[in-house]
Amino acid sequence: MNNDKVILLVEDNEDDEELTLRSLRKSNIANEVVVARDGSEALEYLFCEGKYADRDPSSNPGVVLLDLKLPKLNGIDVLKRMRADERTQLIPVVVLTSSSEDEDMLQSYRCGANSYVRKPVEFGAFADAVANLGLYWVLLNQPVPEG
Repeated sequence: MNNDKVILLVEDNEDDEELTLRSLRKSNIANEVVVARDGSEALEYLFCEGKYADRDPSSNPGVVLLDLKLPKLNGIDVLKRMRADERTQLIPVVVLTSSSEDEDMLQSYRCGANSYVRKPVEFGAFADAVANLGLYWVLLNQPVPEG
């Protein structure tokens, strides 16, 4: 992924949002981060609807960091909608959640998540996890060629 690709962070918890943004900056990841605070807003962004109707539909995020426990529409439903649409089915999705339920992990992978990361409770561990995610998905991962 090149540095002009957006990271879509889907997170309703303001503390987790701030920690994620701070951790990405600390890792010198300069990509723009768009924050959606519920599942419906995430889909509006991805499908250029609502307040995102003017967004360029050919410019998909390089990665989606997706929480599962979201208002309006949960993360699994967002993931299902993404994977069911050819415009978004190949966007990498990292489930970044505090859920420790094995069923949530299984369902995430069954629905097409590329990765599943449990949010560590301790700040230092959380910051390291986000930094490593950012470095991998932004700098190392080879995206599907467009075309």
